[in-house]
Amino acid sequence: MKQIATIAILVMLFTSCANNETKFDATGTFEATEITVSAEAVGRVLSLDITEGAQVEAHTPVGVIDSVQLYLQKLQLLKSITSVESNRPSINKQVAAIRAQIANQKVEQQRIQNLLKSNAATPKQLDDINASIAVLQRQLGAQQASLTNSISSINAQSSAMEIQVAQLTDRLNKCIIQSPITGIVLAQYIEAGELATTGKPLFKVANLNSVYLKAYITSSQLADIKLGQQVDVTATFGGDKNRAYKGTITWIADKSEFTPKSIQTKDDRANQVYALKIAVQNDGYIKLGMYGEVIF
Repeated sequence: MKQIATIAILVMLFTSCANNETKFDATGTFEATEITVSAEAVGRVLSLDITEGAQVEAHTPVGVIDSVQLYLQKLQLLKSITSVESNRPSINKQVAAIRAQIANQKVEQQRIQNLLKSNAATPKQLDDINASIAVLQRQLGAQQASLTNSISSINAQSSAMEIQVAQLTDRLNKCIIQSPITGIVLAQYIEAGELATTGKPLFKVANLNSVYLKAYITSSQLADIKLGQQVDVTATFGGDKNRAYKGTITWIADKSEFTPKSIQTKDDRANQVYALKIAVQNDGYIKLGMYGEVIF
């Protein structure tokens, strides 16, 4: 009887241990979309108000690159535009004198026509006044054309300078260092006082509120999953410390690859697998690189 009781206890213990074993369909590591913010201007970094682990807001200035020379160039261009614009002629004022002469000549033309009706003037006098009006009208047309060309040239110069001002304004804006997303600074590559060049990395940022578990599955598991599917994710902290999360499958690889080298055995690494990403809302406990398990 004692032997039977001992066997029963062992069976119960084995069953209890078996039931407590964690079962999962795939494992992987938690990752996030990391963005490396690089310099878009050349100059000395005057300030950079960030530290690794600090949170930055999207499109909020966190530093500035020296832009004094660019600002002075912009001021010079603005003064040049003002100077060019001051030379813009006023067509109405410039042709006012000729128009007055034409008006006077037309009054004289009407007077001669009236005199001609009463035989108090000769046809030659009318012809002379008509010729004089025609000459003045040609002069008016030529002067208007000349002034219009001058204005067009000034407009072209002014527009070209305004484009240069816009380019300098864009370059000045690029001297302001800011993050394109709201997130946590993962790494800082430059300090205030150092020289920045175009394309030089300044810092790396990632949104740790929304992370994803990158896991791998076999081809036989593909039939059980689809995009948008809700799954159960467990973040493992080591030992028996785990936290459960809800996740959503957001990406499935369209072609297979060899199992990553992190898999322990060579036989397992030789198998072909498919990568997938599962989006998880981070409550602050999940850290990048941490292992996770998923149940479909």
